[in-house]
Amino acid sequence: MTNAIFYFDFGSPNAYLSHQVIPQIEARTGVKFAYVPVLLGGLFKLTGNRSPMEAFGGIKNKLAYENLETQRFIKRHGLTAFRMNPNFPVNTLRLMRGAVAAQGLGVFEAYVEMGMTAMWEQGLKMDDPEVMAKTIADAGLDAAALSAAIEDPAVKQGLLDNTNAACEAGAFGIPSFMVDGELYFGKDRLREVEEAMVG
Repeated sequence: MTNAIFYFDFGSPNAYLSHQVIPQIEARTGVKFAYVPVLLGGLFKLTGNRSPMEAFGGIKNKLAYENLETQRFIKRHGLTAFRMNPNFPVNTLRLMRGAVAAQGLGVFEAYVEMGMTAMWEQGLKMDDPEVMAKTIADAGLDAAALSAAIEDPAVKQGLLDNTNAACEAGAFGIPSFMVDGELYFGKDRLREVEEAMVG
């Protein structure tokens, strides 16, 4: 049976865009992705990587082209709800620990939808604890339970372990995908990801 993994961090707009396309891939292939929350900043530190804005900011036309590709992707998949978060970049440490906590509390899928929507449709400042707590509560989730769980050393270690495992698997950025042990990086590789899932 095919094993498909999606390594994500809410801080990546490309993780949101991938997340919106994944259900269609799952429907066509009959294979479900296992979502694995990782900390992008931690992955950058482990691999010596930098954000595109840092890495390519000095290269003429590079970021403009990256934006063009993003607009093409949005148009191709009809992702009209997306908008760039005005608070970008957002420190997602607590938000990502919350994802690990949500797995333990049995509300992971609802938490993922909340996080993706808050960051890339509503444009919220999700590194503000009050904004985060209100957004969690507004989504019908137990903000108090999640807030307490975020401080659990086991949850903190879980996010660290996920991030280290992603690095060991070859990941250096987000979004990253694994299909039967083979790595694919970036939303623009989703076609190849799907081909591997059915191949």
